[in-house]
Amino acid sequence: MEAALQVFSQVGYVQASIDAIAAEAGVAKPTIYNHLGSKENLFRHVLTESAAKDNSKALAALESFPTGKADLRTSLEAVARKLVDCYRDEQSEAVRRLLYAEIVRFPDLFDEVRASGPDQFIEALAGRLARLANAGHLSIDDPVRAAHQFIALVYDELPRMSAYGTRPLDQEAVDRVVADGVDTFLRAFT
Repeated sequence: MEAALQVFSQVGYVQASIDAIAAEAGVAKPTIYNHLGSKENLFRHVLTESAAKDNSKALAALESFPTGKADLRTSLEAVARKLVDCYRDEQSEAVRRLLYAEIVRFPDLFDEVRASGPDQFIEALAGRLARLANAGHLSIDDPVRAAHQFIALVYDELPRMSAYGTRPLDQEAVDRVVADGVDTFLRAFT
């Protein structure tokens, strides 16, 4: 999978060949065909499995999600930084670029990838935000929408700043985006 993601992210779906992927992986071409059957199946598998792997990292970042009012801002900022680090991971960036580049060719793949990663994460984040709201620490009517807004505030500016993961970002700039996003979120929901 790593070799396939590497080749697909370097040259795109159309230009990638099973020969190049097999060479990168150090396996025989028939091995890939025996396991996945076609380049399209391999591409789909790579994107959905990579999204699921990224999702596991993002869910792990939620383990330190705050449960009370004490240091809510600091705790949310720490969680947001961990999430942003997950999203800025080279593999995660490559999957997003490939998904966007090939959405016309594979429109259903967008939904498959969302289901194997981001949608599960949003539900988990929404549940944690709902608990804070139920405890009276936040004022949230729609936890799912609030989860989307939280991610938008702490992350959505970064892909543009990094030219969609192709340029390094200054950590200070990332920290500013995260801190400002958490501040805006808390102003809206406290």
